[in-house]
Amino acid sequence: MNIKFDPPTDFNFIPGDYVPFKDREVCERLRKISGKDLEKHPNPDFKIKVMMNPHPVLIATLFARIKEASENNRKITLILGNPEPETYIPLAQLINYFQVDCKKVHIFAMDEWADDQGNIAPETYKAGFAHSMLKYLVYQIDEKLRMPLENVHYPTNKNINSYSDMITECGEGGADICSSSPGWTGHMAFIDPVSDFIKDNMEEYLEQKARIVTLHPLTVAQNSLHGVFGQSGYVADVPPKAATIGPVDVKNARERIEVHALLTNNTFSSWQRMTSRLVLHGPVTPLVPSSMLQLMKTQVYVSEEIAAPFECWEKVGY
Repeated sequence: MNIKFDPPTDFNFIPGDYVPFKDREVCERLRKISGKDLEKHPNPDFKIKVMMNPHPVLIATLFARIKEASENNRKITLILGNPEPETYIPLAQLINYFQVDCKKVHIFAMDEWADDQGNIAPETYKAGFAHSMLKYLVYQIDEKLRMPLENVHYPTNKNINSYSDMITECGEGGADICSSSPGWTGHMAFIDPVSDFIKDNMEEYLEQKARIVTLHPLTVAQNSLHGVFGQSGYVADVPPKAATIGPVDVKNARERIEVHALLTNNTFSSWQRMTSRLVLHGPVTPLVPSSMLQLMKTQVYVSEEIAAPFECWEKVGY
């Protein structure tokens, strides 16, 4: 395939086959968008806010929705990303402090690791998402306020083929909230730009349900830098497959919240900085899965660090 680009360099090349989105001309245009300019988008329902620290806003939003549902004796269904102890421990503390009854709260982990044979990791797996959600959210909530364990859902070998249907049924058409953050490939949950999900048109793409996928190499590399895998590039320790919700679960959600604020151990270095620009202002394409949010009513919070400009810094290493 012939790819046209005109990057500002005297050394031009076509990116490697493993790079999902290869249009250098588009990438260079997006790279130059920074700061508050990231907030401008033609879809008025796709709202972008650049701010100092988005995490307290995410915590407050989840707490407000849970509290409102509890006060109105209403069921609420949440799709949550993991691991997020920095979000869920404060959320649980707020629930405890304000004595919010969570008996009608239903939570769905949006993904979970799987081995090379497609067997989904059990909740005892310390690097697992169900393990983290249970330990840092569910069991942090006072027992008298805690949601019943039958309200806590995560992908398993038994339910993965019906996981999307479970979300739809529980949420009476879809989840009340889908909370997410894009990965290096622009993935939503583990909806990676791989053959398991690629479709010729977005209408067909958005109807796909939960499944087991073979992860993109960049997703494996990204997670080797996560704390649960030692932050040291131990790629052989990262499972090669995963269970994930499908695009239809994102589409069916009544409220979508996306946070772009991931830094490499709180340094300026971040694989999410360019990904954020592709998600927010690049073409809507299965090659950048979270770009689907541009078609939907979504609130995106971007940290000032992710919105910062970047360029070729000759004297800076890793």
